[in-house]
Parts: sequence; C-alpha cells; structure tokens
Amino acid sequence: MNIHQNKQVELLAKRRNIQLFIDFFESEKSGGLVLIFFTLIALGIANSPLGANFIHFWHTKALGMTMEHWVNDGLMTIFFLLIGLELERELYIGELSNFKNALLPILAAIGGIIMPAGIHLFFNYGSPTQAGAGIPMATDIAFSLGILSLFSSKVPFSLKVFLTALAIADDLGAVAVIAIFYTDNFSMMYLLIAMLMYFILVVMGRKKVYVLYPYLIGGAIMWYFMLLSGIHATITGVLLAFAIPFAEEQKLSYRLQHFLHKPVAFIILPIFALTNTCISIDSNWYESLMQPNSIGILLGLLIGKPIGILISCFTAIKFKICSLPENAHWNHIIGVGLLAGIGFTMSIFVAILAFEDPQIINFSQIVVLFASLLAGLLGAIWFTFFVRKLPPSYKEDLS
Repeated sequence: MNIHQNKQVELLAKRRNIQLFIDFFESEKSGGLVLIFFTLIALGIANSPLGANFIHFWHTKALGMTMEHWVNDGLMTIFFLLIGLELERELYIGELSNFKNALLPILAAIGGIIMPAGIHLFFNYGSPTQAGAGIPMATDIAFSLGILSLFSSKVPFSLKVFLTALAIADDLGAVAVIAIFYTDNFSMMYLLIAMLMYFILVVMGRKKVYVLYPYLIGGAIMWYFMLLSGIHATITGVLLAFAIPFAEEQKLSYRLQHFLHKPVAFIILPIFALTNTCISIDSNWYESLMQPNSIGILLGLLIGKPIGILISCFTAIKFKICSLPENAHWNHIIGVGLLAGIGFTMSIFVAILAFEDPQIINFSQIVVLFASLLAGLLGAIWFTFFVRKLPPSYKEDLS
C-alpha cells in the first residue's frame, strides 16, 4: 500500500470517527430536550390527583423486582453500556487516544469529583446524610451537551469533545463510587461467578469472536450474578463495553454503539425520568434547601463542580502537563465547569442508592433538580455574555 493509499485510509477512519461523535452529540442534544419534556410530565403527574397511583405503579413488582428497580438496575445498564462503548471508541481512535488530549478532561473530572464530594462532606461528615457525598459528583451528559449545543457559533468542536469526555469520566467515577460504597448484602460467590463470565467474554474478544449475540447473552448472565452479588448491576454495562472487541474492520463495537444511540436517548432516559422524577413537591419544599444534605448537594454542584474543574485544568496547563483544547480559551472552560454542575440523571440515581429514607431521597431529588436548573441557567448566561463568537475563518475539520 503506497503513501497516498495510507492517507486515504486514515482520512476515511477520521471521517467515520468524527461522524460517530457527531451522531452521539446530536442524539444527546435532542435527547436532552426529550428528557426535559418527560421530567416535566413526571413532575406534573406526581403533583396531580393521579400522583399516588402513578408513584404506586413504579413500586409494583414484576419477576421479583419493582418496576423502579427494573428501570434503575436493568435499563440503566444499557445506558452505561453506551457510555462504555463511547469511552472505548474515544480511547482507541478518538480525541482521547492522544495522551495529552485524554489527560485534561480526566484531570478535570477528578477535580470535579473531589471538590463537590468534599463540600458535601464538610456539611454532613459524621451525620446520617454523609452517604450523599456521591450525589454532586456526576455530570449529566444529555443536558450539558444539550445546552452547549445552543451556542454552536461560540463553541469549537474540541470543546464538545472535552465536555463529553469530562462527563463520561464523571459518570465512570460515579459508577466506581456506586460499586464501592453503595453495595448491600455483598456475596463474594456471586461476584466471582460474574467475574468468571466477564473473563470468558474478554477471552472471546481476544480470540476475535466478531459475532455480537454471544457477548449480549454473556452480558445478561454477568448482569444477573452481579445483581445477586450486591454490587450495583449497572457496572455490568461498562464492563461489557470493554469486553466487546473494538476492531475497525469488523465494526462490532461501532455498530452496537450506533444502534443504541436512539433507544437510550428516546426510550431509556425518558423512562428513567418518568420513574425517578415523579417527585411530590410540598408547598414548603424550599425549607428542605436549608438542611445540611441539601446545602452539600447545592453547593457541590453549583460551586464545587466549576471550581474543581477550573483548578485541575489551570494546574495541569500551568505545569505544561496538558494544553487547552484546540481553539478554546479559559472562558470556555469556565462555561463547561458551570454546565458540569447539571447532575440530574446520575445525581438522582446516586441519591436513590445512598439513602433508604423516602423523605431524604425526595428532598435530595428536589435539590438535584433545583441545582441542575440553576447550573444550566448559569452556564447559558455565561456563554451568552462572556464567550465571544468564533472568528469567521474558523471551520470544523470534518473532511
């Protein structure tokens, strides 16, 4: 193969890679709007005369688990499978395949995890609500990208990738927290069976088994035993993503990721919103904002997120460990930090796992909704007034 042919192959791979990211970005952008719509529907029904029956429906049992658990333990596993596939692609051939490009959003995510958790612990350490430290740690990909998309004339392509990578790293951090700290009735035997199944899937990948259904069947078996082990079963989605072989010529991982975009954005996340945001809001709901747990969540998302991200990025760039994303400047990073305070999906998810008291869960969900709304508004205001339009000469390189 000559040099010209090599360049053609590289160009074709680049186009596929960028197009897949654009598909992901577009599905998350439109998915964010759908998520808002179903959240409003859930809140409306929950606070109507039908509210009690609506909430009761999600607590009815089917095949040994409530409908709520089937959504949070089952459907959300598919959500994490998509997140894992997206991360796998970025690590192999995307922006994160370059070490310096990968390091900045990872460091930013670490800062955006530690600072909010530290703020929450500051107000709740030693109290029954200490377990809520994981609530303000994560970033909602759909909402944050959805708001960022409103400012496409001001946002370079590299910043979209940066926010996506940051949000994915945040979500993986939340998954790790779920696996380590929110585990009940742990069973080593079932965990070992689940890990044995995972080992078999990894070996299949290394042996270049390029048929999808054995991985899906094996993943379902792994999910079942992970559920029985006491470790939250959603982690199975991420593990399965990395067991499925990533091979450009076979496109197995690529096809599955492309197939999952629409079902996740337009079916799974809306169902999640209907299930977990059917929150009954009392007339004195604002009083819950003064509780230590609520203060920790609110300040963690609104202040801890942007400060943690900004400090991490500034330190990494100051010491020349990383560089800013191409065509981005510090006002972009501040705006991304504000949008990262939109916790929503993962924050609500962790709140459900962190507490057993329904009232504390309800208050936590209200605060997450309130903080996420404020974070989105602050991010939108920042990009409106403090970020200039890209110069006319700027053009995203999609060719």
